[in-house]
Amino acid sequence: MFREKLARWSERMEWPLTAAALLFLAAYATQIIAKPTGAVDAIAETVIWVTWAVFLVDYLVRFTITEHRWRWFYRHLLDLAIVALPMLRPLRLMRFLTVIALVQRGAGSILRGRVVVYTVGAALLVLLISALAVLDAEQRQGTIDTFGEALWWAFVTMTTVGYGDFYPVTFMGRCVAAGLMVGGIALIGAVTATLASWIVEKVADQTIKTEHATVNQVEQLRSELAEVKALLMRND
Repeated sequence: MFREKLARWSERMEWPLTAAALLFLAAYATQIIAKPTGAVDAIAETVIWVTWAVFLVDYLVRFTITEHRWRWFYRHLLDLAIVALPMLRPLRLMRFLTVIALVQRGAGSILRGRVVVYTVGAALLVLLISALAVLDAEQRQGTIDTFGEALWWAFVTMTTVGYGDFYPVTFMGRCVAAGLMVGGIALIGAVTATLASWIVEKVADQTIKTEHATVNQVEQLRSELAEVKALLMRND
């Protein structure tokens, strides 16, 4: 009963969470790149908190309808941290974790089974969010001053190339860099595994087709031999 309720709630929240994640990301990017003031900044901040509230409600509802609440609570401490950290102004950089969590909760279940689409989408999302996060941390006192520089840095870091022309110098910027390097290694592994799985699947399909063709040829040969045998028996 409890599992069914939780499954129904998760299914209903797939598209709302995905939409909230996209709005959150748009507002977050607007604040960092455009540095708006006045009404635009107020609208972006409102969108961020409203969409964050959607994630908060989702967390509270899942906690309420689950059967073993404390067990669920201990197993979802990361979800709690993602909900709590953005409330603290000194940790506003943790907002990018909320974007990742929202997309994972929403689009993750929608794209389940579409490994290639999910992998490519996750790579682009991590690239974009890392660029925004490091720009947010570095643009006032580091070597990364524009979104283009941040995007280039994120790309060479995620692919483990690391030219060194741009690099973070702040503590939070280096934390983002460390996470991105680990994510880049994991992403390369995921892409490699996906490619290997695709090759194995294609080889298996070709093998099955060849086996079917061989079976059909054998059956056809048997039929022809039976006809020849019957013909010889009539002549005798």
